[in-house]
Amino acid sequence: SFTSYCGGVPKVPNAFRYKFSWAPAGVLKALRSPSRSLRHYTELRVARPWDAITRYDAPLPQPESFEVYPNRDSYPFMQDYRFEPHWKVRDFVRGTIRLNGWSDAWAPIFREIEELEGKPAAEINAALEARAAELLADNAYAEGEPDRVVLFVALKAERDGKPVFHETWALDAWGDVRGSAMGRLVSVPVTLAVEAVLNREIPAGVHAAPHDPRLLARWLGEVGHLAQYMARIDHLQ
Repeated sequence: SFTSYCGGVPKVPNAFRYKFSWAPAGVLKALRSPSRSLRHYTELRVARPWDAITRYDAPLPQPESFEVYPNRDSYPFMQDYRFEPHWKVRDFVRGTIRLNGWSDAWAPIFREIEELEGKPAAEINAALEARAAELLADNAYAEGEPDRVVLFVALKAERDGKPVFHETWALDAWGDVRGSAMGRLVSVPVTLAVEAVLNREIPAGVHAAPHDPRLLARWLGEVGHLAQYMARIDHLQ
């Protein structure tokens, strides 16, 4: 089983359970995207993210639960992550993470998006752009206000019904004197990737992830300096 959940959320929760750290229209348009993932050995297809929201209990120093949902098509990443075709995979999902209460706070937004179904593309885009501008006015980060980025990537392997490997990489970062967490956790890894291409450590082009253990160790070391908390957790110990 493989699960990967990541998201940007307010460091100090607000009533809307979200604040915009990037183009709000893009956030709304992403909610119109269907997803495909694997849940309990069965392909799960959902037309809208809010149809597949589940609870996730995060392995943080202070335990915390979130709402999560699958994001777009997870299936191609099984090959990208070198899952063998003969493996019997129970769960495989790459998804988005949100604060508890997000689905309730956003219920009116979900209804508005559903009501746009079947309308011309230009009308849909105009409606989403207008709504996004309203949401941004009420839910933008103030100058110096800390944001938060959380990421949890877990891999579990079982033999004869018993776990033989179960680990999670957990990351929790928030804005500080260095600036926003989202800003540094996006820009620095992009810089590392560009440098790796220039140094011929990875080929040019689009890649889901590098596979060189030395390169991965170096990148994780750099990312570790960007987050207030990052740990590799062994659930079998």
